[in-house]
Amino acid sequence: MKKIVLVGTGMVGMSFAYASLNQNLCDELVLIDINKERAIGEAMDLNHGLAFSSSSMKIYSGEYTDCSNADIVVICAGAPQKSGEKRPELLKKNTEVFKSIVAPVCESGFKGIFLVATNPVDVMTRVTAKISGFPKSRVFGTGTTLDSARLRYLLGDYFGINPRSVHAYVMGEHGDTEFVPWSQALLSTKLVDDVLQDNPNTFKKRDIERIEAEVRNSAYKIIDAKGATYYGIGMAIVQICRAILQNENSVLTVSCCLNGCYNQEKIYAGTPAIINQSGVKSLIELSLTDTEMKKLQESCDVLGDYFKSIKL
Repeated sequence: MKKIVLVGTGMVGMSFAYASLNQNLCDELVLIDINKERAIGEAMDLNHGLAFSSSSMKIYSGEYTDCSNADIVVICAGAPQKSGEKRPELLKKNTEVFKSIVAPVCESGFKGIFLVATNPVDVMTRVTAKISGFPKSRVFGTGTTLDSARLRYLLGDYFGINPRSVHAYVMGEHGDTEFVPWSQALLSTKLVDDVLQDNPNTFKKRDIERIEAEVRNSAYKIIDAKGATYYGIGMAIVQICRAILQNENSVLTVSCCLNGCYNQEKIYAGTPAIINQSGVKSLIELSLTDTEMKKLQESCDVLGDYFKSIKL
């Protein structure tokens, strides 16, 4: 019996819930929200669509006591990011929200995995780890999973190949200091840098730099256009949860404790990691160039300063 508890039934949470239903992700999905009536309504709405899906998922609104035997608690609760608002501005508001969530989840006897999607996700993941006291392997965030998917989509479109054949990652903060380690980016088994060098009249370095900037600014563009982002991240959460529930050993760029990697301690940031039923099985430490290491250090410094700005 695979059970997930979703805390927060806003647009991100319900995009995840809807995608979960359509992909038959788990056997049991519990919805928790500070607005209990909303959670009840959302559960009803999803249940009314069961007849049109291949899923037999049990969906209901619940309480924190329902977390006791859950495999995963997905946290999407928090203040939404407004147009023009930087992710760090959300930090203090969402830290208070998390204090009211993580403690009762732990008190229920929960022994599973915390997956955090609330922004600023890297810091909120560290907040969750601090409050819960859980092992580092069992607390991680969505990190740059969606950013990496955006990158592969844009690179696939530019080079004219299936994004699934693009192996490239976005690392660091899920935000303004994130970066692409181009020294590790591959089209199938060929380095992107080599593709550019071999095809100077077709593909340009400036276009690759434009793509990186577009990935970094995608969320802001979407927020300006429609008020919020939720479909992409909802589906990213499904992918991460599937990797956990099916013990896939999938490599995903989640936000996890770097724990000595890249000369970092205690910092949570987006990095390729192997995800399975135990959570973060291990990190894959890339051979970054000096320039890329500097970018990662700058990103980690920012995340460290954000965490220091709050009181736990």
